Amino acid sequence: MGKEDMSISQNVTSALSAIIPTFAGGTMDRADQVRVNPERLKEAMMRPNARLLKLDGLNPVFDAMGDLAWGGLYDASPDNDLLLLGIDDGDRPCFAELTGAGSAASTGDQRLWQSLSFLPPEQAGIYATARSLVDWHARHRFCSNCGQTTETRKGGWSRTCTREEGGCGAEHFPRTDPVAIMLAECEGKVLLGRQARFPTKRFSALAGFIEPGESIEGGVARELWEEAGIKVRNVRYIASQPWPFPSSLMMACTSETDDPTLTLDEEEIEEAAWFSLDEVKAALNGDEDAPFIAPPPFAIAYNLLKNWVDEQDA
Repeated sequence: MGKEDMSISQNVTSALSAIIPTFAGGTMDRADQVRVNPERLKEAMMRPNARLLKLDGLNPVFDAMGDLAWGGLYDASPDNDLLLLGIDDGDRPCFAELTGAGSAASTGDQRLWQSLSFLPPEQAGIYATARSLVDWHARHRFCSNCGQTTETRKGGWSRTCTREEGGCGAEHFPRTDPVAIMLAECEGKVLLGRQARFPTKRFSALAGFIEPGESIEGGVARELWEEAGIKVRNVRYIASQPWPFPSSLMMACTSETDDPTLTLDEEEIEEAAWFSLDEVKAALNGDEDAPFIAPPPFAIAYNLLKNWVDEQDA
């Protein structure tokens, strides 16, 4: 590799390291040493500066400045358990209330999407953690081994089957589902698709769950073959994003193919097309005459497209 090529490679690496998708910027100390110690957890709850994140079901509540709204632990119902989100930079224990609110489906509230787009990375990360865990607890009240009821443990970071009621005593932990989201490149264009549920003209990167016994690279190749009928190579990881609707880890990748011929799985993809660099730039800029509408900025598909544009311009 020559000096000029090395310089370009270093610039691209620097750009990749700067990608911080929405929900991925959390820096709060999750305080595992407090979660697992009942005495330390109780002490954290008793501290005068302990804070309670305000939620409306699974949706965030915002203050007058547009930031996440907080209250004191006295605002929590005595009937609900508390989730220790962590200790913030001000040495304040931060909690959320396990209200029993849960929904496996993502919300279609456009006002919520717009609000999340403007949240600072740290606050978006806090909300992602709270939403995913509150939802998980609401949907895992019974043991998957024996069907008995479960109880909250470790500051809300596990549930245990109740032996007192004849249960098996199994401990269950919150799950995160791995999802590959990917671009395929061919002859200077990238592949994007749209599902029937998308708004008109909205295109995004193709995505799918990683299956048991499968690598990220294998999942990318399989999903692109199943959904678009293309064989890809040079799968490359770009960045990841926790996605709290309800709880996934989006792993963004790029790949290459030599044959642009598409064969769509019409049950998954309503429409797909190859878009040029200028067309992607127009969509990201929100141009009215762009051939498609780009993913919203809080989605990692937006970061993936922007990264691809930056690499082409490097």
